[in-house]
This record gives sequence, structure tokens and C-alpha cells, in this order.
Amino acid sequence: MKLISWNVNGLRACLKKGFLDFFQEQTPDFLCLQETKMEQGQADVDLGEAYLEYWNSAEKKGYSGTAIFTPHTPISVAMGMDKDIHDHEGRLITLEYPAFYLVCCYTPNSQDGLKRLDYRMEWEEDLRAYLLSLDQKKPVIYCGDLNVAHQEIDLKNPKTNRQNAGFTDQEREKMSLLLSSGFTDTFRYLYPDVTGMYSWWSYRFNARKNNAGWRIDYFIVSDRLRDRIKQAEILTQVEGSDHCPVLLELDLE
Repeated sequence: MKLISWNVNGLRACLKKGFLDFFQEQTPDFLCLQETKMEQGQADVDLGEAYLEYWNSAEKKGYSGTAIFTPHTPISVAMGMDKDIHDHEGRLITLEYPAFYLVCCYTPNSQDGLKRLDYRMEWEEDLRAYLLSLDQKKPVIYCGDLNVAHQEIDLKNPKTNRQNAGFTDQEREKMSLLLSSGFTDTFRYLYPDVTGMYSWWSYRFNARKNNAGWRIDYFIVSDRLRDRIKQAEILTQVEGSDHCPVLLELDLE
């Protein structure tokens, strides 16, 4: 089973930059998108008749938003985590299947000056509780732009970025807490010491050309799925956004 997660930074823009070619080349079982910045029907996303579409768009136009495309019909679909404080920005979709839950997430950014850090901490607490409640029923596959570089090897310049949004001690501790609660970072499970692998680069200062990036896009799975991980990759060659896609292959047969 092949899953891909990608922050497309505006799907309408990404469609003009090779999105459909990438999709047809990969034909994943699940394509999870973040920062779609649109509602369903605002652009022609022609993935073929076999693919179902699940959209969670922000109430604010042109902002945030998530989507999942898959040929596999779920048992149930949930938008958000059923908490009013979190469920207006289109940041979470959960699909339930017989063997697992798939959760696509676009984590709120703490923003310049850490203006939204307190809210981010509340989000992290509630999201972890939500994931644990799912995990009690069946294994979870959790993916998306999680807006945190967990370890120093997950960004090019850790010293100068310490306490900047995405690399605060508080955000990193929340990721550590999640992973210690029964979840596995699939990329680090396969590649614990690999450096220089990033999924986001600023549009400024030729960051992508110089590979001055951050690894903030993840596939995280319940610990009991870790032996099923066949592949966890960061598709750095794929352009079209300031993020690149991340890929997970699981053997669930």
C-alpha cells in the first residue's frame, strides 16, 4: 500500500506546476494534501473515475485546507476532531478502514513572534488525545505538514533557528511526547542518522538550491505497524510547492 502526503501550498497553483503528472506517475493508494487553499470544485482535479475525493476546507477563503484522494471506500469519514476551537480551518481529515485509521493533518503554524504558540500547544494536546483514542481501536497512520522539525538533524541551521516557529523547545517536546505515547516516525525509524533530508525550503535566499531546509512533513504510525514499513522516502526531486511530497509504503496484507 502506497501513501503520499504533500503540502501543495495552493492546489490550483500546483496544478499548473506538474501536479497531475506527478500523480499519474505515482498512482498512490492514498494521496493526502495540505494547504489546498480551495474548496472542492474550484478547479478541475482530474484524477480519474476510480478516485474518491474527501475535502475539508477552511471557512476563510483561500486559506489552509486538507484533502484525501483514494480509490478505497472508507467505513467512515470525520472532518476535524469534534472540537469547535480547532474545526474551522480545515486542518484534519480521518478515514476509517477495517485495518487502520488514516489521519491527514495540517498543523497550525506558531507564526512569527510565536503569536500562535499557546494555541498550537492546545492543538497538540487535543490532537494527541484524539490519536490515542483512535489507536485504542485500531492502528493509526498519521501524516501531513506537522510544522515542526523534531531533532537538530531535521533542519539545516538548528542553532540559529532555535525558538523560531517550528523549532521551539515546546513544539519539539510535543512531538517527543506523541512518539513516546506509542507512535513511530517512519522516516527516522528507517534512517535514524541520515542528515540533509528535508521536505520544506523557504522561497528566499535560494534555500532549495542550497538545500537549506527543514523536515516538517511526516508519516507517523502506531508502533505496532512499524514492522510493516517497507519504504519511507522524501521525494526531494518533486517541485511544484515549497514543500516536497513524502511517501510511505506499508505491507498490510
